Amino acid sequence: MRYREGMHGASQRAGNLLRRTFGSLGLSIEFRLWDGTRVRVGPEEERPFVVVFRSRRAFRRLLLRPTPLRFGEAFIDGEIDIEGDVFAAMAAAQRIEGLRPTLGSRLSALADLVRP
Repeated sequence: MRYREGMHGASQRAGNLLRRTFGSLGLSIEFRLWDGTRVRVGPEEERPFVVVFRSRRAFRRLLLRPTPLRFGEAFIDGEIDIEGDVFAAMAAAQRIEGLRPTLGSRLSALADLVRP
């Protein structure tokens, strides 16, 4: 069962987008959104780290153009945080870098991100 406490509007769309984007990787990842909403992706097992998005703006910016440089800058600027095992997060990031979404899924994600 997915944990969706407090999900509404923008955070619900963000959660759906995260599950669509990262669900196929088979990784157990947890995200915490700007409003405290928790989004769990992947197999139901221990999640060694949590990716925290401090603002909706940071979420949009990173998912519109997700590059390692942007994630690094967002981390340094305090827009995102990693709670838990940083080494597990780095290993997951290597797998995520190889992710190549289809054009259709990219367009769908773009539509979700630009909605108010």
